[in-house]
Amino acid sequence: MSLQTSSIGTSQQEEAGPSRSLLFSLAVGAGLSVAAIYYNQPMLGNIGQDFHANVSTTGLVPTLTQIGYALGILLLIPLGDRFNRRHVILAKGLMLTLALILCSFMPSLNGMLVASLIIGIMATMAQDIVPTAAILAPDAQRGKAVGTVMTGLLIGILLSRVVSGVVTEVVGWRVMYQAAAASILAISLVLWRVLPNLEVQTRVSYFKLMRSMLTLWILHPTLRRAAFSQGLLALAFSAFWSTLAVMLQQNYGFGSATAGAFGLAGAAGALAAPLAGRLTDKQGPSRVTQVGAALVVFSFVIMFYLPYLSVNGQIALILVSAFGFDFGVQAALVSHQTLIYGIDPTARGRLNALFFTCMFIGMAVGSALGSLALMSLGWSGVVSLATIAGILSLIIRMTERSE
Repeated sequence: MSLQTSSIGTSQQEEAGPSRSLLFSLAVGAGLSVAAIYYNQPMLGNIGQDFHANVSTTGLVPTLTQIGYALGILLLIPLGDRFNRRHVILAKGLMLTLALILCSFMPSLNGMLVASLIIGIMATMAQDIVPTAAILAPDAQRGKAVGTVMTGLLIGILLSRVVSGVVTEVVGWRVMYQAAAASILAISLVLWRVLPNLEVQTRVSYFKLMRSMLTLWILHPTLRRAAFSQGLLALAFSAFWSTLAVMLQQNYGFGSATAGAFGLAGAAGALAAPLAGRLTDKQGPSRVTQVGAALVVFSFVIMFYLPYLSVNGQIALILVSAFGFDFGVQAALVSHQTLIYGIDPTARGRLNALFFTCMFIGMAVGSALGSLALMSLGWSGVVSLATIAGILSLIIRMTERSE
């Protein structure tokens, strides 16, 4: 395929649907780009040692990365409707590559914090890739296409911690950032090569696009409830994962590789998300959001029994809890998205941007508060924070009227 594709060729491809190789490239791109915001979690202990920083300070690395991702979703994702997504994806990929390289060479933690913010902003190329699959696929294949790319994105989230933990243990955290930069550069060039030029969806100005998002937020309480509820679950999720590596190092002497391997338990839970989708179809999305939030609460509550178990029992319980709350978070996510996509089919991109902005604000707050809780109150403080967030999310879902 040439670098430039004619509109006739694009139309023919859209009728036939995207090829398997194109879908695979999109899935890999989504997974690698979103993984960039999670690589830092297992390496926080190593970063803290190198910069002689405490838990609270190093906790700003994932916090600013999540804040950057939230800002990027809110401020940059609407550009995909205004400009050729192929160009947007390449531009973000190159900027993300540069930010990852800068992070690997930063001599001070302050510089690394700035680079982490940029990483978060540019990693939103993942949220440009997913709707690209929907645009390229005909109606009869759209669900399958989006599902394939979302699987890649999910695998990227889940395995990023495992890969980062192992690489950091073997060759150091700076090399991990350099390897991430190389992967982003490679997939960005691949996507530039295989993607056709995509038609601009609207000529509306950027200001009007942003103003319409505010209107959507004000008009639809269903959107606000879904965003707040998922944001609280994301807070609990992030408080756990952003502090786990440090806790395991302090309490059990585990290295980054072992800490990253705990992500496999979360992967097992989150990859059960298709089951949540089937339950949503049968039971309704509102009911499944309640079940998901309740499972998150239960999974954190049982961790209060850690002091009464042997070391092996404690490790097993942490793994079981990680499986349980990751499944609950993903079940709620699938169902909340079903709710918001039903609000206005013509504004799904903007609804998605608003929803995920709140979700990643929750993750940023969870990283910050989780680090403070661990430093001040120990692991029980982190568990308490996550439990409270889960309870508040459940209250939002239980006190709703019919949706």
